[in-house]
Amino acid sequence: MTSPLILIDAYSQIFRAFYAIRYLSNSKGEPTNAIFVFARILLKLQSEHSSDAGAMLFDCGKVQFRLELAPQYKANRPPMPEELKVQIPIIRELACAFGWPLLEEPEYEADDLIAAFARNAKQPVLIVSADKDLSQLVNSQIKMLIPAAKNGFEERGIAEVMTKFGVPPELIVDFLAMTGDNSDNIPGVPGVGPKSAAQILNAYGSSEKWLDDLSLIDNPKIRAKLADYVELIRKNRKLVTLRDDLPARFTPPAEHLRRTAPDWNKIREICERMELHSIIRELPPVAASTDKNNDLFGTVSTPKQSPPAPQMEQGELF
Repeated sequence: MTSPLILIDAYSQIFRAFYAIRYLSNSKGEPTNAIFVFARILLKLQSEHSSDAGAMLFDCGKVQFRLELAPQYKANRPPMPEELKVQIPIIRELACAFGWPLLEEPEYEADDLIAAFARNAKQPVLIVSADKDLSQLVNSQIKMLIPAAKNGFEERGIAEVMTKFGVPPELIVDFLAMTGDNSDNIPGVPGVGPKSAAQILNAYGSSEKWLDDLSLIDNPKIRAKLADYVELIRKNRKLVTLRDDLPARFTPPAEHLRRTAPDWNKIREICERMELHSIIRELPPVAASTDKNNDLFGTVSTPKQSPPAPQMEQGELF
């Protein structure tokens, strides 16, 4: 069976980890809440979705072409909290210790890089994120893994996209163009919510079919509602459509997506340094030596069964 390509939307998971548990710190007063939760996510991925191909994708600032379309794009987002900012270097160090390549590219958001790698993949793809705009990528080969509070990951395939949004993946761009996206400061069509957007798209198809000729929509109330917002929908489609051209420096992609075996000794050292005691109890015994050139199924020993989940320091995740 072909090993899946696992693509992690880094900052979506980092922010999720930060807000999942608050006010956790070590004896030095250093905040550790995001590191702690992120370590659990990586352990769960290693346990349930081990693969020798994958990467963590990071945003590299706002991209110019979207700002030119909409200067207010993502302008509503506050700065990263200082108590999270100081945890980012440790999170990156931890991810590297788990064998994940860390990738970013100017003029690409993480979602764009995910789209480029996913659509160029020659194998099944699992995207670790709950971001709704990534649902446009879902097809028979590409699925999403949505982190769940107590049950690991929920898989989102074509059927699950349809259940959640009321439209298939190929209509997600149109769906978001009509409803807008508050998290990205993208205004939608007034009076068109998720249910009405799904009804319109399922009845009349993609907006590309009727934006140039609203007479193709035979419902006069719907025509009237959309008439003044044709250009808004056009602009929003460009904003939410993920680019899928692979950056030249990542061609061919396979060598950039090659994972190494987790360095359990390094992971333990990081967890001891940050005083993540319950994470330490879940780690395999210390290996005599660690060779990062081994693949995931090489000489690094891992337990045959995951140990019982320990009590969480605060709250509960997985």
